[in-house]
Amino acid sequence: MTISIELDKADAILTADWHLRDDQPICRTDNFWEIQWIKVLFVRSLQQEHGCPVIHAGDLFNNWKASPHLLSMCVRNLPDNFHTVYGNHDLPQHSLELSHKSGVTTLETAHRIQILKGTHWGQKVNESSLFFPNSDMSMLVWHVMTFMGNKPWGDCNAGDAVKLLKNNPGYNIIVTGHNHKSFQASLGDRLLINPGSLTRQEADKDEHQPKVYLWYAATNTVVAVPLPYDDDVISREHLEKNVERNERIAAFIDKLDADWKVGINFNKNLERFHAENQDIGQDIMDVVWKAVTVQKLQKGKG
Repeated sequence: MTISIELDKADAILTADWHLRDDQPICRTDNFWEIQWIKVLFVRSLQQEHGCPVIHAGDLFNNWKASPHLLSMCVRNLPDNFHTVYGNHDLPQHSLELSHKSGVTTLETAHRIQILKGTHWGQKVNESSLFFPNSDMSMLVWHVMTFMGNKPWGDCNAGDAVKLLKNNPGYNIIVTGHNHKSFQASLGDRLLINPGSLTRQEADKDEHQPKVYLWYAATNTVVAVPLPYDDDVISREHLEKNVERNERIAAFIDKLDADWKVGINFNKNLERFHAENQDIGQDIMDVVWKAVTVQKLQKGKG
């Protein structure tokens, strides 16, 4: 699917959460490796058209330990003038102190991207967080959880987008990553843009429309540019299998509460239990035997 949009020259392309990876997300039914590069090349073409920086708000990789193959593809295909911060997935153990080990650092060492001074995952905003320092406009790029509307989960401690704007008044525009949904918020003439994920890698993102935002500094406005994507490539089958598996485990536990004779040898008891309850599948028994083995190993170490 090809998308062609003619727009005025932008001052920046805003994006986040690319989560580039070698492996296939369990929910995808297509060739995900090819699909992610189609999107990367779309953004690369957009950058060439506008001749502006690409501002990425973290989680360039799905795993900090990017393979040589994945790094080589990034060297060849990432847009030029690419700026990013470290997301939690970009950092070993989510630790900024270990950032020197990450694939993002490798790309900067190869002079393929530029890592912004802040604000990275786990950091608070500081004076070095400013981007566009030689401009009348100030931008904060931050890998931090924020949201619009209702909390994404019950005990979410993150502040919503408007609160984040209120707490950081020194910036004309704030670009955030981490939340894979796309949204924008405003407070007066100030903006917060959460671009969302480049691709759909979770089953609950089947309705997500991947996009990037063109930013125009003179008016501090953005235009969303949808990325090419295909419907019907997200499967929920693995979730349904997990539900069935959990139900079988629950049935196994219920049967353990049943009235049956217990001998002294636990392994023999377990074998006898399975023999008397053939409706318990072998996959469930494998989980139980694995747990028993781990317990024995741990006791042996103790």
